[in-house]
Amino acid sequence: MNGFDPADPAATWWFTPGGGVEGAESLEEAALREVAEETGIAAVRLGPPLWRRQASFRFDGRHWEQDEWYFLGRTETLEVDTSGHTDLERRSVTGLRWWTCEELLRTRETVYPIRLAELLRTLLDEGPPLSPIPLGTERD
Repeated sequence: MNGFDPADPAATWWFTPGGGVEGAESLEEAALREVAEETGIAAVRLGPPLWRRQASFRFDGRHWEQDEWYFLGRTETLEVDTSGHTDLERRSVTGLRWWTCEELLRTRETVYPIRLAELLRTLLDEGPPLSPIPLGTERD
């Protein structure tokens, strides 16, 4: 997904779909719900958690502290539907696209998590890790 901070539209970046856990949801349930809401793709086979990252940043006038889990997900669906976006997403997301690993490795655009291209290359070459790889903390 491509977006920007409504408080600073000049700075843009790419990021993976995701969001918060609601109620008693498991991490897996939250991941599937968020993918469906943000991309319109409900037919996802969720695999194991791959990576874990903490993020600390300012966005939309607030300071955010996030504990993020990244899962392997597979789908045959390529068409996206953004009708499930929240008001904030409608104000801050400018587009969605699929990337190849090679495109991620070549891009000069900002992509979060920062090491996504090399993490994806390792995943494709070696398969999923036995346990989630800690990525540390990324601060804005």
